[in-house]
Amino acid sequence: MKSNANHIRVVTYNVHKCRGMDRKTSPERIAHLLQALDADVIGLQEILDVRDGPAELDQARHLADALPGYSWCVGDNRSLRGGLYGNMTLSRFPIEFIHNYDLTHLRREARGCLRTDLKLDLSTTIHVFNLHLGTSYIERRHQARHLLDLFEKEIWTAPRIVFGDFNEWTRGLTTRHMADTFKTFEPKTMLKRRRTYPGFFPVLHLDHLYYDPALYLERIHLVRIREALIASDHLPLVADFSLVSSSLEP
Repeated sequence: MKSNANHIRVVTYNVHKCRGMDRKTSPERIAHLLQALDADVIGLQEILDVRDGPAELDQARHLADALPGYSWCVGDNRSLRGGLYGNMTLSRFPIEFIHNYDLTHLRREARGCLRTDLKLDLSTTIHVFNLHLGTSYIERRHQARHLLDLFEKEIWTAPRIVFGDFNEWTRGLTTRHMADTFKTFEPKTMLKRRRTYPGFFPVLHLDHLYYDPALYLERIHLVRIREALIASDHLPLVADFSLVSSSLEP
């Protein structure tokens, strides 16, 4: 797919440190899967960034090298295995701005939301937020409030896409408030299988995607090919958007 400002393919995928259901750690397998998806924007969660380490640890750079033509950045949330660990965003469009928001609550595991502002063409920008929320109900309540404060304190003039592993399988505070602010998709009507985790036998819907009305969701689907069922405990979620308007209504 050739990058086009009016049509954007987005993937969100928790790669589980590139550790598959067969217990093998293989960035090569994740890279091969992502190559086939041919996305314009890729948001990965649970990625290791151990610079100059072996490939199974230097995952971010290995994936970036295997996916030429993408700009990329990592939002590091904590130290792990002698390097950094967090979320990674890759884009075929130029990245104009990067910021990693700290969503950590008390002494729970460090969590973050990686923002990238992407320049689709001379007049069009989109804001992309790639996040991984906590596993605790109280923790996610804190993170939901933090996200809402983030989205309310700034005047946004360009469309936003928010995606990632929300770790929320019921309609909790986070998903309720996000749905009040953004558009989203209904799994039971837009996906053949409305649950996304674990990939091999999904019983929970953890991977979510929200977007502004300036974007139109043409299609969304879970990738359930054999390679995806083994590569991670999550499945890639792929969304195709068209741009209705390059700006938001006041």
